[in-house]
Amino acid sequence: MPTAPSAFQIIRDEHAAVAAVLRSMLRLVEQGPEDQPMRFFDVLRAMLFYIDEFPEQRHHPKESDLLFPRIARIAPELMPVIRRLEADHVQGESRVRELQHLLLAWELLGESRREAFVAAAREYVRFYLDHMRVEEVQLLPLAERELSPEDRSALDAAFRQHRDPLSTGQQEPGYERLFTRIVLKTPAPLGVG
Repeated sequence: MPTAPSAFQIIRDEHAAVAAVLRSMLRLVEQGPEDQPMRFFDVLRAMLFYIDEFPEQRHHPKESDLLFPRIARIAPELMPVIRRLEADHVQGESRVRELQHLLLAWELLGESRREAFVAAAREYVRFYLDHMRVEEVQLLPLAERELSPEDRSALDAAFRQHRDPLSTGQQEPGYERLFTRIVLKTPAPLGVG
């Protein structure tokens, strides 16, 4: 039987899933709605809902409440980095909601609202990818080396709960339609739709 993944591997896997959605979202936006606007907006709404539902509501609280305090305790010199990442977490939910609003404006009010969404989406993807890079480069290696076995065990248990279905490939009851919409309806070559 394979061993359960560590919290650090789960974080990296969930980051990879979010990064894939973000990059796909950006490529989709760059292509535009073409001749399938209903499908286009439907898929983008699903992607933004996923970001709000999983990383914002499940992943970030575990980092903020469990991982960051442990790192701050063993490496107080990283407090400026942790403060920045915390500020990112605080801004994350409002930023994704702003994108949802801008997307709806484009969909309902037309082309005059397109550029505002496109610019905000590009900035959001840059912001989010940079956020994950900082966590993976500046915090995770230190945490893997320096945290006590007790801390690692507590983190492992917490991060194994409510995992991101896009990172595990296992569907969570109630979210099948969401992931079907993202994976199967995203037009090729980005998705399989």
